[in-house]
Amino acid sequence: MNGLLSSSTQQKHSRLDVQRIREDFPILRRLVYGKPLVYLDNAATTQKPRSVIEAMSSYYEHTNANIHRGLHFLSERATEQYEAVRSKITKFLNAGDRCEIVFTRGTTESINLVASSLGRLLLKAGDEVVLTTMEHHSNIVPWQLICSATGAKIRVAPVNDDGELCLDAFERLLNPKTKIVALTHVSNALGTVNPVQQVVRMAKAVHATVVVDGAQAVSHLAVDVQQLGCDFYAFSGHKLFGPTGVGVLWGRAELLDAMPPYQGGGEMIRTVRFESSTWAKIPHKFEAGTPPIAEVIGLGAAVDYVLHVGYAAIAEHESALRDGATRTLSSIPGVRIIGNAHDKAAVISFVLEGVHPHDIGTILDREGIAIRAGHHCAQPLMERFGIAATARASFAFYNTRAEVDALAAGVQKVIEVFS
Repeated sequence: MNGLLSSSTQQKHSRLDVQRIREDFPILRRLVYGKPLVYLDNAATTQKPRSVIEAMSSYYEHTNANIHRGLHFLSERATEQYEAVRSKITKFLNAGDRCEIVFTRGTTESINLVASSLGRLLLKAGDEVVLTTMEHHSNIVPWQLICSATGAKIRVAPVNDDGELCLDAFERLLNPKTKIVALTHVSNALGTVNPVQQVVRMAKAVHATVVVDGAQAVSHLAVDVQQLGCDFYAFSGHKLFGPTGVGVLWGRAELLDAMPPYQGGGEMIRTVRFESSTWAKIPHKFEAGTPPIAEVIGLGAAVDYVLHVGYAAIAEHESALRDGATRTLSSIPGVRIIGNAHDKAAVISFVLEGVHPHDIGTILDREGIAIRAGHHCAQPLMERFGIAATARASFAFYNTRAEVDALAAGVQKVIEVFS
């Protein structure tokens, strides 16, 4: 396979040969303002290996056709490739059946689908949806919309000063009115890894349905939905070294079967009459219209790549980067790291005394260093910590210790500019 590491290469280079991996990502060789690119904005979107780019290009060059509906050669080949990825994602998440894998445009659409369709099925006036303070706006606003439509209300579990979910307070929120619990697996703003299995056990004690936003988790952690015990799990391709415009919703078959369609149109129907229509079986009931075929194929290539690198090696390397960046940045006068959870992904959010995060991001950009600055679509969380925004450096397995040092040197330059 082009762009994939052989098992012998991984063993020879002791878990992770980062320089070899970097050769698979064409964009990492480019210059920004005449300086080597240091890409530390992986929580926003990850870069793509050559194997993903080639998989999508090959589809357009050799197989481009619409799927499921055609009887000709190209359509049949495209359908085979598309559905093969559904089987691949089934194994990737350890789902019970491939019919539980719904392709969407991303995590945002996946959560909107569940909020709208499941909400119409489960929620009524007086019912409650429990969220956490650390949720991304994509796991807040859809629930606000359905609660407004049904008369249900949102309750919010707090986080402590380290950015960890307060489990005792969360459990106290749960009651017979709790119908849905929705939480992030890994916080995009803090890197906190939530104890999803424990949360699920608490939620199931009151018979609540659990929806997990896995957008930030799948690039760092192996995910087993049966082990987690949740009812829905959502993630985006572009956070997993795959293309934009594609995502996955896993849901338990019995719930997906019971839920009404989210969108209407072609492909999601069995019969259509002007008087009424009937729906296709899952997952097609939730895949109205022409899907992102090339993007799904690219996502399949991304899954192959990540599995070849190996989650154990990824965790070992990213943990070293996170710990090194934490120590280095913490030693710089005026820097305060926001979020110091015991269980944390390779995400470092920080503020610098007297300097707005946007200014930090702008100066670092001129050094070729790409970070994210802002509220990270987590305004309630920023309010919890009494700040408007942070600078965020988020790491992937292709980042290096030298890039951590470049980040620290860039922050020192920020201090010089503002002194």
